[in-house]
Amino acid sequence: MSEAQGVRRRFDDELLRLQDEVLLLGSQVQKALVLAVDALKRRDLASSRQVIAGDRAVNERHYRIEEETITLIATQQPMAGDIRLLAAILEIITELERIGDYAKGIARISLAIGPQPLIMPLIDLPLMAGKACDMLRRALDALIRRDLDLARAIPKQDDEVDALYNQFYRLTLSYILSNPSTLEQATYLLWAAHNLERAADRVTNICERVAYTVTGQIEEFDLDDSIIAGLS
Repeated sequence: MSEAQGVRRRFDDELLRLQDEVLLLGSQVQKALVLAVDALKRRDLASSRQVIAGDRAVNERHYRIEEETITLIATQQPMAGDIRLLAAILEIITELERIGDYAKGIARISLAIGPQPLIMPLIDLPLMAGKACDMLRRALDALIRRDLDLARAIPKQDDEVDALYNQFYRLTLSYILSNPSTLEQATYLLWAAHNLERAADRVTNICERVAYTVTGQIEEFDLDDSIIAGLS
């Protein structure tokens, strides 16, 4: 093996390791989102605090991947395709960190509500969380496989998340109208739903970066604009 081939082999190995770290970060974020919603639903304040504390590990991995990616760009001589992938990784880990922030936000909402029972059964929020996490898993799979068709298909699922948000908004509004004393908790729950809706939007951003990695072209995937609460 020539020296140039050896350098390329080491670069490829480091690139694979970085992608593995992105997958681990994605897994952390998915678990946090599901746990945050589950804790909110079950009124499990201890688990809500666990999500908040766990956000530090998400941030630490984000910063570590960012530093290692920048170092790889600065110390190697990546080709154009490599540069696109490394640039995409920097953007994707930022999106993942923000999704982690949404999970932390839901956990804080749970603590703000406190031990009081919920004004309604939470059905739509776990469904939203499940769909957002499924989108995220598929988006990261598209990144690893450089699957352009999958990256373009995933954002369509965001419409399903938006529909659940709209449904939850209408339901929550009906509770407020029938019993104004529910206003404070209903507002908290709406913000939890909004965090989930935004998490799905962040996955769409990730899909755009995957498409850029494959094609070298910036694509903007249209998001559904039917969010009725004006919070998007």
